[in-house]
Amino acid sequence: MTQRNAAFGALARLVVGVMFIYCLGVWLVAGLLRYVAYRSALAVPTLLILLTVVFFVLRVIPGNPIVAMVGMKAPPGYVEQLIREAGLDKPLYVQYFDYLAQVFTGNLGRSLVFGRRAVAAEIMDRLPATVELAVSAFAVSVLLGHVFGFLAARFGGRVDLGARLYAMVSYVLFIPFVGLALQLVFSVWLGWFPVAGRITPGLEPPRVTGLYLVDSLLAGRLDSFADALRYLALPSFTLGLVLSGVFTRLIRNNMVKTLGEDFVSAYRAMGFGELSVLWRAYRVAIVPTVTMMGLQLALLLQGAVLTETTFSWPGLGTLLLERIQYLDYTTVQGTVVVFVVIVVLLNVLVDVVNALLDPRVRRGL
Repeated sequence: MTQRNAAFGALARLVVGVMFIYCLGVWLVAGLLRYVAYRSALAVPTLLILLTVVFFVLRVIPGNPIVAMVGMKAPPGYVEQLIREAGLDKPLYVQYFDYLAQVFTGNLGRSLVFGRRAVAAEIMDRLPATVELAVSAFAVSVLLGHVFGFLAARFGGRVDLGARLYAMVSYVLFIPFVGLALQLVFSVWLGWFPVAGRITPGLEPPRVTGLYLVDSLLAGRLDSFADALRYLALPSFTLGLVLSGVFTRLIRNNMVKTLGEDFVSAYRAMGFGELSVLWRAYRVAIVPTVTMMGLQLALLLQGAVLTETTFSWPGLGTLLLERIQYLDYTTVQGTVVVFVVIVVLLNVLVDVVNALLDPRVRRGL
């Protein structure tokens, strides 16, 4: 009887523990879902405002996209026909509400130039290049920022002064100037890297994700991987260098503060090696940088426009500038929508990660 009661007791404790974990998981997931829904709902007015501003600013610019496409010498009847087909003969407010209806139903429309391709197809052709550049530049900025910030906090003195000076200078650098300088030195003078482009013609790997580095590895094409990496080196370093100053300052300040905490003195008093103590202090110092990392990744998309233009990188930035020149309303608006959606998703992701890491945020879910 005693053994049976013990078995029943153990089983009851197991059931209670499983139910507790299940309820906790349901509460946490439900809270996160509510939080994500709340943050996403707040993004809708931002998207609406940006769409409205872009819509009307494009139409204030002098010119006509149809005339820009077919030329001034095209027959007037043909031009009027194309204008009707594009819906540009409707009143402006009708065009505005028609476009909003299309966007919020997932239809970005068709380009007004170059064969009137679907805007979504145009964007998907260019999006992988921008993602590849942004992720690579993000890795460069995080690496440079963490290394310089760590060294500044560790050695102090002239090293600290040099790191802080680097952080200030890198933050105000103009991306096209840095890109052109790197092209001049490493491409023209030394010939180490290509001047522009994304990969050597003929070495493109089979398209799976559109990311050349990933597709090259999936296809086992090491020659394509090495070539794509050479083309990616200067653009990613340019963009990452400009944005690394923020991480340098943040890591340096957090490390200096953390090294002055009592637990660091306790570790040293217990006989831990200096590298072990620094590693523990570094792990504590990087926690507050999670939010900044997410925000910087969103800023990389803005910097990608200038970087892509400088290096003729075939991404969303070059697509946006090309179509602005042709007054391709729908493609410009669709590209802006994609940029905004990516930034919103990154911000929501950062908020969720903070909610998981910080109990104070989690209690508010």
